[in-house]
Amino acid sequence: MRKVDPEKHEAKRRQILEAAVACFARKGFHRTSTAEICAEAGMSPGNLFHYFPTKQSIIAAIVEEERRQTADYFEGINPSSDLFAELLDFMDIVLELASDPTYLKLALEIAAEAIRDEEIGNLVAKTDTELQTALNTLLRNAAARGLVDPTLDPADSARWIAALVDGIFSRVAVDPGFSPLEQRPMLRLLITRFLRPGAAPATA
Repeated sequence: MRKVDPEKHEAKRRQILEAAVACFARKGFHRTSTAEICAEAGMSPGNLFHYFPTKQSIIAAIVEEERRQTADYFEGINPSSDLFAELLDFMDIVLELASDPTYLKLALEIAAEAIRDEEIGNLVAKTDTELQTALNTLLRNAAARGLVDPTLDPADSARWIAALVDGIFSRVAVDPGFSPLEQRPMLRLLITRFLRPGAAPATA
């Protein structure tokens, strides 16, 4: 039995995922055929199905990759660093991703598929739960060090930050005049006024 070279296997798998991302961003998930993905990847259908038996398995792998990258990002944060600055840096990354047309279209396609497909919906929900957990931990630790208002519930704050992330992508999709990177100063101001100790309370 022929041994599988892990590096070559991962390289082929990555090649397929990158091709699929390009196709899904151009035409959408349902209008993209496996033949188009094969053509983009430069391989035969039999080769593609060896790695991914269905289009659903491809988009599931894309969601899983996103989940892993997000987890790696938060795990890589130094606990002794300025955690509030780390949060702002994370939001900068979100703005950069929302400014990438390919990533934006893919994110919206996945969000739509999460509503239609229960399996994809569960994967997206898992990714969201892990993001909120990571944000909750970061905010809780930041509050313990006086970097974030300790009177704010970290779980609720994390939920609203996650909602803000989702909202950035939705706003770009419906508002052609909205430039995420140009809005960076305002976003940082809003987050700072919301989370920093001593910020003026919101009026009813």
